[in-house]
Amino acid sequence: MAVGKSFGWGLTIGTVLFGAAIAGVIAPIAVKAEQATPAPEVTFTKDIAPILQRSCQNCHRPGQVAPMSLLTYEDARPWARAMKQRTGLRDKAGVMPPWYIEKNIGIQHYKNDPSLSDGEVAKIAKWADTGAPRGNVADLPIARTFQDGASWHAGEPDLIVESPAITVKANTPDWWGEFEPTKIPLTEDRYVASVEIREVNDFAKDAAGRDTVGQRYVWHHLIWATAEFNGSGDAIDASLTDGAVGWPVHEVGRNADVFEPNAGRLLKANSSIIYQSAHLHAGGADVKSKLLFGFRFHPKGYKPARRSTLRNLGNGLDIDIKPNEANQQLHAYLVLQQPTKIATFEPHLHAPGQRMCLEAIWGINIQTLTCAGYDHNWVRQYEYDDDHAPILPRGTILHIIGYMDNTPNNKNIPDPRNWQGSGNRSIANMFIDLGQSVPLTDNEFQVEMAERRRKLGANRPDVIIGCPLCNVIPPPAKPTAQQQ
Repeated sequence: MAVGKSFGWGLTIGTVLFGAAIAGVIAPIAVKAEQATPAPEVTFTKDIAPILQRSCQNCHRPGQVAPMSLLTYEDARPWARAMKQRTGLRDKAGVMPPWYIEKNIGIQHYKNDPSLSDGEVAKIAKWADTGAPRGNVADLPIARTFQDGASWHAGEPDLIVESPAITVKANTPDWWGEFEPTKIPLTEDRYVASVEIREVNDFAKDAAGRDTVGQRYVWHHLIWATAEFNGSGDAIDASLTDGAVGWPVHEVGRNADVFEPNAGRLLKANSSIIYQSAHLHAGGADVKSKLLFGFRFHPKGYKPARRSTLRNLGNGLDIDIKPNEANQQLHAYLVLQQPTKIATFEPHLHAPGQRMCLEAIWGINIQTLTCAGYDHNWVRQYEYDDDHAPILPRGTILHIIGYMDNTPNNKNIPDPRNWQGSGNRSIANMFIDLGQSVPLTDNEFQVEMAERRRKLGANRPDVIIGCPLCNVIPPPAKPTAQQQ
């Protein structure tokens, strides 16, 4: 005879009541056991300060680009909730620190990666949720020391060149065009190890920026080159195929270009900066601005063994972004004509852009190398670690996939009812991978793969992301007649 009414899945009212009674007896015991080993407290001095020192304070300190300092507990405490919200975005626009690599796919080893681990994001969230406690002052790490003035992330330059100063009026249309060349005070040819471009402007830190693109910086991007000029001020040869040297595009928020050590780029004596195409967009206030070009040189006598090239993989011909639709895709392809080492990945989109992925297709194999979110207000390039940079054979197809959001959820879109195509305006779109590559000879390709195999060791995985032929060991070369 049933004790109580059945619910139809093997339980009765009596069973439920009996279980509840037992739970009432056991629950206090479980609570007491849980209270016996409380989770450790997250404090500023022990847990949060080390994170800020490594990943935040380069920008979040007086005189730098960030709107607030995070050097001390008193600085950081009022921003605890904001820190939780921004770090929790992970790879989406607005995340802090601004690094958008998706951590669940592709290569995960990059130079100068300031991003936070899942554990660090969780610590910041718990710190904010528990009242942002200070903690024991004895746990505080030694404070970092910084040079006065704005810091150069790639190191102090050997030469700094200033662009012309420009004034951009508040809330004016986008402008793009050229400026007069800037003479570089260099009397001998030098090879460049890195170049870093910084915007310096008089935008007041308490001034309100736009809610869409164009906030505290007015240079959206600059396409530039260097070329020699004669005594009359005319370019000897300003073409990129003969005489002029092309350089990576400057973009708002972009990090420094550090060239591969054996592929330095030549800066010729008596040359000038040519402003081939500048794109300026207004913010919420009148701004006077200029760019600083910081060059670091290799030692005198250095000669590069290789050359680096700008990839410029993209599609500007048939961009078709429909109104009021999210997750739209764009595609572009490039066939490698010789073995190539991929040095960097740099998504370039405009306001509708949300993310971009880079794939390598070799035969029937498709490898996703990198996927990254995109923020039109803070563009990033991603420099692969030397031991993880893709090494791809001749004939590999590089494929980029862009994901667009033309809906009210995308705050950079002024009116999502509008169709969007390709264009220079920030509210139109571009679709380019502006990364850098290093072409290889067949012999250099084999040497690079052999070194990769050596470093991975005998227990290397069967599939090596970014090196589809690394586990295909070529047969030994036949001896020549002279060797025999």
